[in-house]
Amino acid sequence: MKLYVDFQTRCRKEKPDEALRGLVTKALTAAFEYEGIEDDAEVSVTFVSDKIIRQINREFRGIDRATDVLSFPMAEAGNLEDAFDGERLQLGDVVLSLERARAQAETYGHSYEREVAFLCVHSALHLLGYDHELGEAEDADMRARQREIMKILGLEVK
Repeated sequence: MKLYVDFQTRCRKEKPDEALRGLVTKALTAAFEYEGIEDDAEVSVTFVSDKIIRQINREFRGIDRATDVLSFPMAEAGNLEDAFDGERLQLGDVVLSLERARAQAETYGHSYEREVAFLCVHSALHLLGYDHELGEAEDADMRARQREIMKILGLEVK
């Protein structure tokens, strides 16, 4: 599987460098490979501020507050055939608040890079149809998958 990532930046304070973009690509790839994606795939990742992610969260989810990451899958849950454009899987869009990731890393006592990788893994699972908001069993399943993928990346919480 080859992952193509279209990066956009819509924030002024946090400027993602090449290393951070590489980490994002690595985290997304690990999640998709863990889930058995073999076809080439494409994802859009937009780095934003808390202000912008709050606007997007309000517009698309009706929740008027900033969040860490939003996922917009291209296919209905579990139906990846709809995401294939003849060349690769178009998995969807990830919107990531770097400002929120930095604050959460400080709050949780781990690195900014680990937080960004975790948010990407979390978002990748959403792009594939997982949803922790559907109940306890779904939440536990998604958390277990996240732990395994973070362990593969060498970024598990010790």
